[in-house]
Amino acid sequence: MNKAVFLDRDGVINRERGYVHRVADFELLPDVARMLRIFRERGFLLIVVTNQTGIGKGYYKQKDVESVHGHMIRLLAAEQVHLDEIYYCIHHPDSGRCICRKPSPLFVEKALARFNIDPAGSYFIGDKEHDVLAGEAAGVKGILIRSDTSLCTLESVIV
Repeated sequence: MNKAVFLDRDGVINRERGYVHRVADFELLPDVARMLRIFRERGFLLIVVTNQTGIGKGYYKQKDVESVHGHMIRLLAAEQVHLDEIYYCIHHPDSGRCICRKPSPLFVEKALARFNIDPAGSYFIGDKEHDVLAGEAAGVKGILIRSDTSLCTLESVIV
């Protein structure tokens, strides 16, 4: 079985700036690429799971998120980092019941099945409690960090 590091996007991979939906507003956090390379060297798949509520609120379109994700992929690739998958929820809680929005574990469970991932050997890193809850509901160890904190603090935790 594989093991994975699941990551929230805003505040974990890139600087938290509210509804990041423009490439110009996307800024990788310092040392993120280096830490993702270390996780990869330790045999972890890298999977992003993010709520993109701004789509559901009508602040921006799904194509805007796709553009930002393409930019993120290119920035990380320039640093020799490959993401295995990006899952994102487009719903807002006011627009009805959604089964994919964190803290729902749906996207984590989907990745567990798709990539044959052992949840017990995997982690979910997030800057909000709903990130940790999504991971833990799927049997993945959740790690709560402060928004915009360097992932370097986790080097000794994730083995």
